[in-house]
Amino acid sequence: MKTSFLKLTALVAVVSFTLASCDKDNNDGYPPPPKATVLSAAGDSASIIGTVNQFRSLLGDPLNTTPGKTGGRREVNWDAVPAAFTNKSGFPFDFFNSTIATDPDGRKRGLILTPGVTTFRVDSTDFSEIDASYNAAFNFFSRTRTFANTASTVTEVTFKVPGTNTDAFVNGFGLIFSDVDDANSTMLEFYDGNKSIGIFKAPAGKTNGDFSFLGAQFKYNKVTRVKITSGNKTLAPGVKDVSDGGSADVVIMDDFFYSEPNSIQ
Repeated sequence: MKTSFLKLTALVAVVSFTLASCDKDNNDGYPPPPKATVLSAAGDSASIIGTVNQFRSLLGDPLNTTPGKTGGRREVNWDAVPAAFTNKSGFPFDFFNSTIATDPDGRKRGLILTPGVTTFRVDSTDFSEIDASYNAAFNFFSRTRTFANTASTVTEVTFKVPGTNTDAFVNGFGLIFSDVDDANSTMLEFYDGNKSIGIFKAPAGKTNGDFSFLGAQFKYNKVTRVKITSGNKTLAPGVKDVSDGGSADVVIMDDFFYSEPNSIQ
């Protein structure tokens, strides 16, 4: 009888531990693990537009063009950047989040590039002014300007409530790269605060100048920062892309897509 009682007690203890473990696995009282919907595509503009539009819908409608929104999405395509900030380094890192009331609404999109960096370049020549070979290597997805960090393959973006200095988060972000040749060279890493919640690689194109789209939308997490890695070598005179017989995978960026930035508070 005593032995049976001890066996029964042990069995109850095992069952209780198992149920507790199941509760933890089901995130009862625990933060849910990162859960992302990742979309990607490579090819010419006609090949990727369906995936791009699917991601737009995932982020939400409408496309917002004025401050004061809480839903929907934002886009940056660089094409309305004025001539004073085109084809030269020094594109302002906060250009797309002006807090000056008299600035146009197009400058108030809640996007901050790596603070303090002065080597961002918006270009209308496929960067052929840096090296003539880039004219054949790169394409623009939307006419006619593209974007790159000319001093680093890494660019980070953070978010503000559009038109303000209030820190914000998004639940999804994606962009279009041009001329990804190495499937391991170009990627996005997403952060919720200081915690990395996912690294996703952009697909390589098959022909010179193909586009590669990559985007991720998170169900539970707040995305407060995105680390963009574009290729394995920065643009510079004499640096040839592998598609032009060189040894580097040189990659540029075009359109950005992200959900409406909302206050972290």
